[in-house]
Amino acid sequence: MTTTAAGGRYKWTVVGLLWFVCLFNYADRQAIFSVFPLLKAEMHLSDVQLGYVASSFMWVYAAAAPFAGMVGDRFRRKHVILGGLVFWSLITIATALSTRYWHLVVFRALEGLGEAFYFPASMSLISAWHGKETRSRAMSWHQSSVYAGTITGGAVAGYLAQRYGWRLGFRIFGSLGVLLAVVLLVLLKEPETVAAREEEPLRFSGAWLEVFRNPMAVALMAVFIGANFVAMVFLTWLPSYLTRTFHMSLTMAGFSATAYLQAASVLGVLTGGMVADAWVRKDGRGRMWTQAVGLFAGVPFLLLTGWTFSVAVFVFATMGFGFFKGMYDANIWASLHDVVPPERRATAVGVMNSIGWLGGGVAPVAMAKASGVWGMGMCLSATSAVYAVVGVLLVMGASRWMRKAVNPAVLPVVAN
Repeated sequence: MTTTAAGGRYKWTVVGLLWFVCLFNYADRQAIFSVFPLLKAEMHLSDVQLGYVASSFMWVYAAAAPFAGMVGDRFRRKHVILGGLVFWSLITIATALSTRYWHLVVFRALEGLGEAFYFPASMSLISAWHGKETRSRAMSWHQSSVYAGTITGGAVAGYLAQRYGWRLGFRIFGSLGVLLAVVLLVLLKEPETVAAREEEPLRFSGAWLEVFRNPMAVALMAVFIGANFVAMVFLTWLPSYLTRTFHMSLTMAGFSATAYLQAASVLGVLTGGMVADAWVRKDGRGRMWTQAVGLFAGVPFLLLTGWTFSVAVFVFATMGFGFFKGMYDANIWASLHDVVPPERRATAVGVMNSIGWLGGGVAPVAMAKASGVWGMGMCLSATSAVYAVVGVLLVMGASRWMRKAVNPAVLPVVAN
């Protein structure tokens, strides 16, 4: 089967199938944040301890990501994706068995290990089916599942925890993930190019160095660190912030912390995909300019989130941030794939995921400690400065190292 098989229809089927895998990828990782208040009460935990529960996932995810990227470039991506899905789903089920603090830390760390293998392989598989004309749109449609999964994990886990205890949500999400893997074993397919990929030798250091020698790839990774730091602050602590500041129930906090922001992000990611695909036809930096618009436009909304004590204004601020966050997110991987060769795409995603999640892993603990001094609201607003700084870095990098002209294979990187 080639990338144009079935009149081009199957390449969109791949996006649809992976959409459901990614939904569980994010629902499983988001669910625990909605039950933080119950975990805190049951196990007598501090905010800093809860922050380490969140960070254990991110640090192991970051450590495993470079190796996961190399595996995605060497072995059948279908098997890597489904193997990861089964592993992290079983760990999600096991999380429900936790009775001590160290259980939570270990299971979250293992979940990070399993989930690290998904994005490098899946983004490489989507790029194998989609050329430069449709890549941003394909990845933006896939990215919408991140937000759907975040909403599902946050709202459903909060609802089930409030009514039946915090463990039931983890059992349900994990079991459905295993069932999905069985179905996709039949439905998910690779293009014929996989045969050539499997003949490559597995050399970790050389592939990583090849990625790091690309200055624009490094710049994109640095921007991702900052953007992911901000995202992790909101994903980890927004449910707790709403419970404490607006006295919401677990169900309402889990819903409000995810639904408005993530629903707006869906609109933003679809807009960002369409805009970037159109812009890149005229300017090889079009995907990066689209990301920069998202970063700069998100700054005032981030500033507003922690300054208001009105629920209506808070919802407005999170929706504005969510929309422009989506414009940035739509092109995270498509921009990277514009500057690395096809045989290094999974490796590049793995390295970028690793570096980005090292930054993201700092966020939960840093937020817990800083909010004890300045308050959680002020700390939420302060994330606007991070968006502004990485926006400037992205513009400077694209201006210096990217040509305007488009190369159909890989956009050329130059040093001026």
